[in-house]
Amino acid sequence: MASKKILIFSLTYYPLVGGAEVAVKEITDRLLEYEFDMVTMRLDATHKPFERMGNVNVYRVGSGSSYINKIFFVPRAAWKAWRLGKDKRYAKYWAIMTNMTFPISLLRLFGNKTPYIITLQDGDPFEHVFKRLRIRIFKPLLTRGFRNASVIQTISHFLAGWARKVGYKGRVEVVPNGVDTKKFEGQRIEHEDTVLITTSRLVEKNGIRYVISALKLLPENVKFHILGSGPLMSELNKQVREEKLLGRVKFVGFVDMKEIPNHLHTADIFIRPSLSEGMGNSFIEAMAAGLPVLATPVGGIPDFLFDPDKTPEHPPTGLFVEVENPESIAKQVTRLMNNENLRDTLVGNAKRMVREKYDWDLIAETMKRRVFEA
Repeated sequence: MASKKILIFSLTYYPLVGGAEVAVKEITDRLLEYEFDMVTMRLDATHKPFERMGNVNVYRVGSGSSYINKIFFVPRAAWKAWRLGKDKRYAKYWAIMTNMTFPISLLRLFGNKTPYIITLQDGDPFEHVFKRLRIRIFKPLLTRGFRNASVIQTISHFLAGWARKVGYKGRVEVVPNGVDTKKFEGQRIEHEDTVLITTSRLVEKNGIRYVISALKLLPENVKFHILGSGPLMSELNKQVREEKLLGRVKFVGFVDMKEIPNHLHTADIFIRPSLSEGMGNSFIEAMAAGLPVLATPVGGIPDFLFDPDKTPEHPPTGLFVEVENPESIAKQVTRLMNNENLRDTLVGNAKRMVREKYDWDLIAETMKRRVFEA
């Protein structure tokens, strides 16, 4: 029926995977009473122009990943949506991330009044997302996109503040990303070393360089496994060589989502000392896998990470480290290594919190009730 048809706008989708893509797939796979279509960018010539993925019909437009192709994606996506809508009569549009308000705003300029939802999943700082020169050029279109949204859903209270900063006065719903807790169950693999692990894109905002520097302040048996790829790969490799840490840092590279639980079970502590973070699925996944978590108190992280020294009113679920501070990282790693009771308390509380608040079944039902049907 028409009331159940939703068209999603997303710049990227599977097989290119990040937190937003995972969230869309996990939610749509569970809401089978809805019909989901998606317009996304064809970033690679090997990606099919159309395919059905789970509960979503995926339509890819454009070609290539250059900035100019991303600019032209906006009118192409709007045109594709208009053509699909002539037959399908969508009840709602769903924009994934800030930049996907652009094709919807363009459609509205030409008279399309389909109500729409904006989901904010952004992990970069507010200034980077909204105040870059190439974004400011299109600010009227962006502002219009936010102003006319039926509802804005954000994955953290931090991002809810963004909606207000842009001038949105309507309804904001905070519904976090989740985790398939069953996939992350398992026993830790015992070993002699203390292994720190991160699952991160190798970009500046994830603070990986500060963990590498912290190793010099920690015993030789503390190792660091880095899962992920990105533009800082060569620079971080150079840092490891210069700081004579070749035997202690392992660059695992890109890891398929299905294999991440296995890697987490070989580690002792999860760490990502982010400079900014919309929420951070990786932290929740590490908690589900039974790892104590070290993170910085930035962005949406304080929604779920409660440090016994900073937020004693909550059951503790992790420890905070200071931003850009290797000494703080070393101090908290040492604290976990020397205090088994603290470690067990953090792990137990965090696993319970994830089961009760962040399971994808619960998140999908909340999205249905508070966002799609409200």
